[in-house]
Amino acid sequence: MTSVQLDEQGSVTTPAGFLAGAIHAGVKYDDPERLDVGLLFSERPCAAAAMFTRSTVPGAPVIVSREHIRAGRARAIVTNSGVANVATGEAGIRNARTMCEAAARKLGIEPDELLVGSTGVIGWTLPIEKICAGIAALQLERDGGSKLARAIMTTDTRPKHVSASFEAGGRRYHVGGVAKGSGMIHPDMATMFGFVTTDAPVAAGFVDSLFRPIVDETFNMMSVDGDTSTSDTVVLLANGAGGGDAIGAASPAATPLREAVFGVSHWLARALAADGEGATKLIEVRISGARSAEEARRAARTITASPLVKTAIYGNDFNWGRILMAIGRSGAAIDLARATVAIGDVLAYRAGEPQSPPAEVALAALRGPEVVISADLGVGDGRAVGWGCDMTEEYIRINAEYTT
Repeated sequence: MTSVQLDEQGSVTTPAGFLAGAIHAGVKYDDPERLDVGLLFSERPCAAAAMFTRSTVPGAPVIVSREHIRAGRARAIVTNSGVANVATGEAGIRNARTMCEAAARKLGIEPDELLVGSTGVIGWTLPIEKICAGIAALQLERDGGSKLARAIMTTDTRPKHVSASFEAGGRRYHVGGVAKGSGMIHPDMATMFGFVTTDAPVAAGFVDSLFRPIVDETFNMMSVDGDTSTSDTVVLLANGAGGGDAIGAASPAATPLREAVFGVSHWLARALAADGEGATKLIEVRISGARSAEEARRAARTITASPLVKTAIYGNDFNWGRILMAIGRSGAAIDLARATVAIGDVLAYRAGEPQSPPAEVALAALRGPEVVISADLGVGDGRAVGWGCDMTEEYIRINAEYTT
């Protein structure tokens, strides 16, 4: 990505024409420092694409947002954290629509130009009066993206936001993003909350085909605990405020645009995996030699989600057999007579032969804050990279006490 510059201080409001704000409304917690209602707004109409959970138990916000995004347009996203508005019946649908209506009144736009996201405890009823009061009171700011990143957090320990910039046609464009997710993270079609913006003039017919494969290679390739959320939502809004000709699939600007959107999505996916509930280590899994890219992705996702692999990494246990176990469980083809497995730079298995690295060498490969697992399956040229984290006693404590 030589033409793209990442800025870890940037956010969804780095691109021109986007504003955001957040406020404490008391959705779940009394702490006034805890922001829990947020709003992202484009001053101009946007071409938009969104992907949602494929769970058969979708939240009311997912149902309403699917309706609103059908035309490929959206202009704002209203969110709350603390209560997910899932399995709440018709009242939940009404509350999701009410959030859109409240935000639309504030912004002077139509309710169907809003997408809505709620995250938190399943089965609780939204305190809709508090949320609507918060929407009315919050202030939109040109640099409000970092506040929005805080407002969507649940068990996250830190906000995730980043931006990228690139030049095309003599203009400089920007891509920004925020995301949340720390537990119940094993995306299927989209993941957690991931909101990406750009001031590039992306053609309406190109937004979905631009974003969908990037989601598959980034957000859909990380796992914290193997559980897919009922509220997974990832969105790309393109408002064209940077000017210039519309960018389509065949445009020269399409390549750096893809790199910038990928760079933001990749950074956010890694940040989410690293901040998994109770995590102490980021795990990166690199699969090569698979029969297809799809099988490589399946193998990587199974390894990152395996409790046995995750606990071994936490315990600094060079138990490479668990990696082969996970590959086998994934259903991906593997030729053990040609396959290799390594942890860090330490070879564990090669061409049917277990390796025997010195104990201190094996231990050193596991001790750092990031552990890389590499596996060549020996049957093709399919490749994929995935991210996960270790599993600790803290994960159990967090989830044992989540509603109490």
